[in-house]
Amino acid sequence: MITRLSTVQDYGRMVEIWLEGSKLSHDFIDEHYWASQLSDMKEKYLPMSTSYVLEEAGDIKGFISVVGNYLAALFIDPRQQGKGYGEKLLNYVKDQADSLDLKVYQQNDRAVGFYLKNGFAIIEEQIDENTSAKEYVMTWRRES
Repeated sequence: MITRLSTVQDYGRMVEIWLEGSKLSHDFIDEHYWASQLSDMKEKYLPMSTSYVLEEAGDIKGFISVVGNYLAALFIDPRQQGKGYGEKLLNYVKDQADSLDLKVYQQNDRAVGFYLKNGFAIIEEQIDENTSAKEYVMTWRRES
């Protein structure tokens, strides 16, 4: 299992994982919303971020994307969840950062719990202007 910087050639698989994961973990948002975001994800969001993939024998199991100290995405192939891959990717990015911030939908209990377990704290509640869903702003700071 290796973690490496993503390449443009990885974007197709990354977007597949993102779409599957988004529909599964955000079932409270119309799945047409996620489909409408596909081209932006591939052509706008992934290129503007620094992304790392977790790969085994050429198969991408998941990815994490950051923009500065903002954790923009962390998605694991739904068939590969529960194996510690998300924590492995998160720790990879945390090792390179002094702080990370993110937004997560409040109804995504599994993700909220994951981030709390991994040292993030809820600092604010707000409404996502794109979906009108409630979300938490969370932060992690390296302990000195």
